Amino acid sequence: MTVGSLPHGLRALNHTDFRRFFLSQFAAQVGSWMQNVAQAWLVLQLTNSPFRLGLLATLQFSPVLLFSIVSGAVADRLPKRRLLIATQTTLACQGLLLALLVATGHVEYWHVALLGLALGFANVVDQPARQSFLIEMVGRADVSSAVALNSAGFNLARIIGPAIAGVVIGRLGVAPTFLVNGLGFTGVIVTLLRMKTPDPRPGPARTSILEEIAEGVRYAAGTPRLRLAIGLVFVVSLCVFNFSVYVPLLAKNVLGLGAEGFGFLMASLGVGAVGGALTVGARAARFPSVRSMLVAATLALGMLSGLGFTRRIELAVPLLILTGYWGIMLMASCNTSIQLQAPDALRGRVMSIYTWVSGGVFPIGAFIVGSISEGWGVSTAFLFNGTLGLAAVGALALWWQWRRQ
Repeated sequence: MTVGSLPHGLRALNHTDFRRFFLSQFAAQVGSWMQNVAQAWLVLQLTNSPFRLGLLATLQFSPVLLFSIVSGAVADRLPKRRLLIATQTTLACQGLLLALLVATGHVEYWHVALLGLALGFANVVDQPARQSFLIEMVGRADVSSAVALNSAGFNLARIIGPAIAGVVIGRLGVAPTFLVNGLGFTGVIVTLLRMKTPDPRPGPARTSILEEIAEGVRYAAGTPRLRLAIGLVFVVSLCVFNFSVYVPLLAKNVLGLGAEGFGFLMASLGVGAVGGALTVGARAARFPSVRSMLVAATLALGMLSGLGFTRRIELAVPLLILTGYWGIMLMASCNTSIQLQAPDALRGRVMSIYTWVSGGVFPIGAFIVGSISEGWGVSTAFLFNGTLGLAAVGALALWWQWRRQ
């Protein structure tokens, strides 16, 4: 391994296991984004209801809201690689079953909702284990590079997946996208099975899971910088990252676009997100500055508000690019800061708090977006969440300034 042979933002690729994991995970994420687009389009085809689209997102992310803190304690107790093999297998089966239901013509809304809930339960275990497994593959020195690359890969898949899905749905229907998603997890499972990174089993627990959870929460609550990062992630996740509800409604109800146009809008969002992740990875600083995190959150929410006034695709595309850029700048910066500040023994629990605020509040945000869009249109939802988020970020900035005095 030659740590100095790559730029700072790419150094995690010097680690063979991480490199293989990154590539296999990227392929699976392309499939996941294809399914994300197809699932939203399928629900609108079956129900034509913004409320039910928001309800599906609520069901899919409810397990993260309810159980992510517990799953973080579980991740600290069990070998993370074996845990990831189990979750990736579950995700593969979910995609394949959905493909079968659509291909045979038996799919109904309740099928999609139930399988979305199953996906949520798999993700609630997968996310804290996967986030804390990064540092086991690359070490503390390269964790910021690994986080940035992970985020860049996720958001590059956000570009490629929806673009492919839009074409496939328009020409072949939604079933092939679910099939590709299910098969995509095979590479991740094989990579995990072949890894040489030690998979240490944690020592016997000295306390109960509830006591371990309380320990992780106390640490996060007692560290001001962690509190600020988690607060910013909470606000942006609640108000901005509801794109599986926002974008199909923007495409269909505001801009009058079909499946291919929807895929193009999702890809535009991903272009900005990749740029944001790579910007964070290219920084040499160990900890992202508080000022940069506050600015990124403010600009992401400002761009979201701008989408409320959009009636033309020529304006929607650059606004989505900028929303993705600043949103992921904020998320990747906070992720890096939290990873580096968490002690090894508490990392799974602390990252589960990050998972809770980044994904667990999504059901609440999705329900708000779906309900407002049902009654007053998605443009009102953009404006409401943008204004709410800007007010919350302003309050956090004032708190941080007061604390420093």
